[in-house]
Amino acid sequence: MSLPNPLLPGFNPDPSVCRVGDDYFIVTSTFEYVPALPVYHSRNLVDWQHIGNISYDAPAIGVAECPTNMGVWAPTIRHWDGVFHVVVVVAGHGCLHFTAHDPAGPWSAPQLIAGIGGIDPDLAWGDDGTPYITYSGLILSGDEMGRHLGIQQVKVDLVVGKALEEPRSLWSGTGGIFPEAPHLYRRGDTWYLMVAEGGTERGHAVSIARGPSPEGPFESNPANPILTARGTARPVQNTGHGDLVETDQGTLMVLLGVRPRGMVRSFSALGRETFCTPVTWEDGWPVAQPVELNTRDGWSETITFDRPLDPGWIGIRQEPGLVSQVFEQKLSLIGRGTPMDHEAPVFVGRRQQHQSCTYSVDVEVDGIGGLSVRYDEWTHYDIEVGTGPEGTHVTARAVIPTLRQEWRAPLASGRATLVLESLRPEGAFGLAVVTCDVLRLKVVGEDGVEQVLAEIDGRHLSAETAGSFTGRVVGVYCDTGRLECRQWRYRGDND
Repeated sequence: MSLPNPLLPGFNPDPSVCRVGDDYFIVTSTFEYVPALPVYHSRNLVDWQHIGNISYDAPAIGVAECPTNMGVWAPTIRHWDGVFHVVVVVAGHGCLHFTAHDPAGPWSAPQLIAGIGGIDPDLAWGDDGTPYITYSGLILSGDEMGRHLGIQQVKVDLVVGKALEEPRSLWSGTGGIFPEAPHLYRRGDTWYLMVAEGGTERGHAVSIARGPSPEGPFESNPANPILTARGTARPVQNTGHGDLVETDQGTLMVLLGVRPRGMVRSFSALGRETFCTPVTWEDGWPVAQPVELNTRDGWSETITFDRPLDPGWIGIRQEPGLVSQVFEQKLSLIGRGTPMDHEAPVFVGRRQQHQSCTYSVDVEVDGIGGLSVRYDEWTHYDIEVGTGPEGTHVTARAVIPTLRQEWRAPLASGRATLVLESLRPEGAFGLAVVTCDVLRLKVVGEDGVEQVLAEIDGRHLSAETAGSFTGRVVGVYCDTGRLECRQWRYRGDND
C-alpha cells in the first residue's frame, strides 16, 4: 500500500475505523471542542471527506463545562445489522452510545450506558450477537482518581443502556504504563485483543493477544509490541492507539502519531494526527510495518462565507452556530467579554493541517477581536484589533502558562487583514535545530501599511510543551463588541 501519511492531518487523534462495502469511515477524538467526533469518509483510502459530526450538543454530551483535555475521548465506530454505532467516553460523564443509519448523520441523541467507567470503549458482538464493551479501567474521579484497573470488559444491553454484569479483567498488555485503546476482532475461529500501552507520548506502542472467545483467556504475542517508534529516529513518533480494518489489499492499521521537527525531534506543532500502516499475518499473528511519512502536496483554500459553515469549523465548549452567524457573505461574532484566556471564548476555528502555513483573514472590528492560534486557554498566540475612545490599535500577544507578552501598534481603522504565518526556522544552529516553527504575527491596515508585530518561538504551542491531547486550532474570536470576517484564506505545505 502506498497511502498518504498522515491520512488525516492536524488535530485528529485516537482514530477508529470501519468498512461497509466499498466505504471506509474514521472517527476521531475532540475533547473540549464542539461539534464532537468528526466523521471522515473515503472509498479509496487516499481521499477523505469530512462528511459530518456526531454531536453538536455540548451540554448533552457533558462538554459545556468539562475541564481542558477532558471531554470526548477515544471513540470506536462499528457497523452491525445495518446500523452504525459509536461508543465513546466523555471523561467524568460516562460511556455514551450513538447510532445512525447514515454516518453523515443525523446521529441519535447520546445514550448513557450505565455501569461502565474508565476510558476508550470498544464495541464488539460475540458469536451469539451479544454486545461487549471492552475498555481501559482508568478511574477519572473520586478518591481513587488516577488508579488504573487494566483492561476491563462487560456484556451490555444497548437498547436500555446498561452493563449486564460486573466488569471482568482481561489481558492488559506487557506491562507498559496506561494500557488503553482496546479493540476486539474475530479472525476465523480466533479472537484478538489489541491494546495500546506505554502512554500516548514517546513510549507509545501497540500490543496484541489472542484467545478462543471475546472473553479470553488471551495469550500474549511473543513479538509484542507489534508497533512502536520509541527509541528510533523515525519521522513519525508516539505511534499507537491502533484500529484494524480489512481492505482489498490486505489488513491496514489506522493509528495516531505525531510529526516532531528539529534535529532532536522535540516538538510537534500539530499534535496527534491519524496515520496508517500495512499489516501482514504470520503464524496467526499480525505483523505491523513501521509508520512511514508520506505527506501530501500543499494546498490552499479561500472561504468567502456565502454559505453555511462546513463541518470542519469548531468552537470551544460550544458549537460555532451558538457564537457566530453567517450573513451577507460575512462571518459575524458578538463578544461576551470572554477573551482567549476564557474557558469558552466566542471563537470559531479550524484545525491547522500543515507544518508550514499562512492564515490571512479580512476583518472589521468594532470592539476587541482578532485571530488566534490555540492549544488551550493558557497557551495561545493572538493578533487582535481594538477600537475605542482612545483610538484604534493592533496587539500581538503570546500567552503561555505563567507568562504573557504583548506588542502594540496604532492602526488606521478597525478594518484590517490579520496574518498568522507558521515558518520553518532558518539557519543551521539555534532555533533551527531545536524548535518546530516560528510564528509571525502581522497586520495590513486599511491604508495598506503592513506591520510585523512579533515573531515567536512555536515550541510553546506543541503537544510536548502544552501537554495537550489536542493540537493547534486557528480561528477568529471576539472579546467585546462585534467582529465581522469577510474572507478567510489558508495556504499550507509540509516543507
